[in-house]
Amino acid sequence: MRGVLNPEQERLLAEERRQLGELARSLARWQASREDQATLERSVRQLEELFLLVVVGEFNSGKSTFINALLGARLLDEGVTPTTSSVFRLRWGERQERALAADGIDEITAPVDLLRQVQIVDTPGTNALERSHEALTREFVPRSDLVLFVTSADRPFTESERAFIERIREWGKKLVFVINKIDILRRQEEVEEVEGFVAESCRRLLGLSPELFPISSREALEAKLAGDERQRLEASRFPPLERYLVSTLDEGERVRLKLLNPLGVGARLAASYLEAARERVELLREDFATLERIEGELDLFKEDLGREFRFRLTDVDNLLLSCEQRGDEFFDETFRLARAIDLLNKSRVKAAFERRVIADLPRAIEGKVDEIIDWLVAAELRQWRAATEHLEGRRALHAERLIGEIGSFDADRRQLLETVGRAAQRTIERFDREREATRLAESVQAAVAGTALVEVGAIGLGAVVSALATTQLADVTGLLAAGTLAALGFFILPGRKRKAKRQLAARIADLRGRLMSSLTEEFDRELDRGLARIREALGPYSRFVEAERRRLGEMESELEESATALAALRRKIEEL
Repeated sequence: MRGVLNPEQERLLAEERRQLGELARSLARWQASREDQATLERSVRQLEELFLLVVVGEFNSGKSTFINALLGARLLDEGVTPTTSSVFRLRWGERQERALAADGIDEITAPVDLLRQVQIVDTPGTNALERSHEALTREFVPRSDLVLFVTSADRPFTESERAFIERIREWGKKLVFVINKIDILRRQEEVEEVEGFVAESCRRLLGLSPELFPISSREALEAKLAGDERQRLEASRFPPLERYLVSTLDEGERVRLKLLNPLGVGARLAASYLEAARERVELLREDFATLERIEGELDLFKEDLGREFRFRLTDVDNLLLSCEQRGDEFFDETFRLARAIDLLNKSRVKAAFERRVIADLPRAIEGKVDEIIDWLVAAELRQWRAATEHLEGRRALHAERLIGEIGSFDADRRQLLETVGRAAQRTIERFDREREATRLAESVQAAVAGTALVEVGAIGLGAVVSALATTQLADVTGLLAAGTLAALGFFILPGRKRKAKRQLAARIADLRGRLMSSLTEEFDRELDRGLARIREALGPYSRFVEAERRRLGEMESELEESATALAALRRKIEEL
């Protein structure tokens, strides 16, 4: 190759190698599939080899006969069954021989002048029964410099051909259509009809306007082998195709196509992985939006629960307020001169106070606190379920739609979502409402009791409230004998009643403060604990999303630069 390049072409070749080298490093860095990396590597290596012409098409379209006609010799087997079961490479040699090359390709050498400058590859049919043959053909096409697509006049442009041509186009190959076996058509109008059908199908289905050559390979081969049947050769319509190939395959055009070949492969790979990167960036953008949505829901959850909690605290406050009102009524009724004798009986007054004022306050407060705890535990469980549903939705989305492979991204993301999802699900399954409620109740009980006032164990919050109330309020319920009844009526009872009311208000305020403070502290602590557990469970997922979004953003930027540089270089080469 280098022996035929002028200085400008040498410069372009060096630039092409540099850019494709950068692309190769990018693909390796971003963990492109080994197959794609190998494809680019093989394509770059082709720059050092002879021009490669690859012939493709369905079996029984006459590919082997066409190549034989092109070379003017029966080098390939022909027949109505799939005679080409593997890739054949034809190259120049002093003797006609067939052997298995080092790369596993069946190689035929022959002393044919055309093969001095061009290698020809015959591939299995695109609709071959052996799927491995079709895969081999798809692997070989990216290495080609020019693709001749042979279709048969009796079944032109089949669906399998259309699908295969689309794959060829992805590699940016120069494509020439050959409509073979026109000798089976009776009239020229039929040939023109088939030619028009193929041309229109290419335009409509593929957006292509390729060169079209209707020929009869069998007639051309027989005419060439006969050696003196010029008229028959012209009738085969083979010479126009040969003239086109000669002009296409002159030295300058061969160099141009040869330089364009790896660029097409590189552009296709850059575009493919760029699209894959953008798709994954979009997927991660949605993942990030999901995390933001979950975080937003957690903030709303905290705000809503705080508002609801304050509303529920008013129920406890109302119980205390009612207790204080009952106490005032009790003192108004009890601290009277008519009941002076009763007031001297401390135990009787105390029992009456507990029965009428304390009443069911401990049980009622315990019930309200239990309701708050049950409500908080249930709300936390609902929030866990909501987060789990979000994760499940992200796991299902795009599961089967991602394009191509980029390292272990897809597997890592799927596994991470499954792991986090399973952890969240296990949390839900192991969520023991009774145990959680008991834990919270004991925390509130301990906080209300304080340090030395009440022995905390299995007695319950109601017992704590009862102990606090009766212990601290007992001193205002008993009176000692003091002076005469007159002194008691005029001086002592009114003062004692006022003092009792003040002490009751103070004790109720203290109890209210203890309850409200303890409940609020435990509520805040439990709410923060629950939210922290959810955020901790989502931590690996959120860190993965952020890291991958940053990594794929770099990949996207890098591949965009490669695609732009390759496109600019392609324009320069096309101007040669």
